[in-house]
Amino acid sequence: MKIETALIHHGNFEDGSGAVMPPIVLSTTFERAEDGLTYPSGYIYSRYATPNRTALEDKLTLLENGVETITFSSGLTAAMAVFQSLGSGSHVIFPDDVYFGARSILEKIYLHWGLSFSLVDMSDIDKIKEAVQPNTKLIWIESPSNPLLKLTDIQLVVEFAKQKNILTVCDNTWATPFITKPLDLGVDISLHSTTKYLGGHSDVLGGSLTFKKQSSVSEYIRMYQKTGGAVPSPFDCWLLCRSLATFAVRMPVHSNNAMKLAQFLESHPAIEAVMYPGLPTNRFHEIAKKQMKNGFGGMLSILIKGGQEETLRVASKLQLFKHATSLGGVESLIEHRKSIEGASSLSPENLLRISAGIEAIEDLIADFEQALGS
Repeated sequence: MKIETALIHHGNFEDGSGAVMPPIVLSTTFERAEDGLTYPSGYIYSRYATPNRTALEDKLTLLENGVETITFSSGLTAAMAVFQSLGSGSHVIFPDDVYFGARSILEKIYLHWGLSFSLVDMSDIDKIKEAVQPNTKLIWIESPSNPLLKLTDIQLVVEFAKQKNILTVCDNTWATPFITKPLDLGVDISLHSTTKYLGGHSDVLGGSLTFKKQSSVSEYIRMYQKTGGAVPSPFDCWLLCRSLATFAVRMPVHSNNAMKLAQFLESHPAIEAVMYPGLPTNRFHEIAKKQMKNGFGGMLSILIKGGQEETLRVASKLQLFKHATSLGGVESLIEHRKSIEGASSLSPENLLRISAGIEAIEDLIADFEQALGS
């Protein structure tokens, strides 16, 4: 089946009522068989698994061309599971503009675990090679990166990592599997904040890890999920399955809107720069054409002429674009990253990150016209 069809039908289960949509199974515990030892349904306790979580994990595994998906209550919880699997004393290579939440986990939560990291310009493979230490266990890829939309040549990094027996994880939240399939490019684990495009409606929190192959790492992380219990609720899983049914029809609109908005803003005199890999003028465009299919995604960042004060003024003048954190919903959002990331932020003070929604592009462009022109 084509992905549009499979995401609607794959992994669904029935309860005998004839309902077209799968039910939400809220029970925290499941009945044993008459022998008192076995569980005929395959379910024991909701921290371990539920029918709704199984359905979600099956759909995500299919979407990413993986062998197994493990879901969590948030994207950062999924990231923590990966870091937990590395062991104390390990070293991680991050993109120099890695999502500040991922960096904060190592800086704050694992401060006393002896985990260390290096920030590297991952568009340069030589700098990645130079950053490797004897205890390097993980190379963390963001492509595009958050918020500068820098692209990493995923295949090139994976080839090097395999030579050194280093685990690779790709945060695929921004590109999504509709555009980039990291596992097909050789990455070991594809990570998502399912809150974003997979959820698509800004109403459900979640995270996931999809594995290229089963290994001691996937076994450990499954144990970590079951034992730690930071899992999505049955209702969260049901909402995400509902959202995945429209994922393949939402993504082209996000991507097309972002492209047209980027083209408009690139030519506007009030804009210093537009960061969007779909633009032929973008320095990552050739890599984007190689590893991004079906478009270039719904995210872009812009630099406003005039510094932070003018940047915040433009954001406040927008009417359709809501000035709010997060991304990937049907509504368009804009955010001044430096103010949300805090004093340690590496984001330029005049950067606005844009999540293009699925509204009419004419309305989105008109909103920017009035905000930039007033």
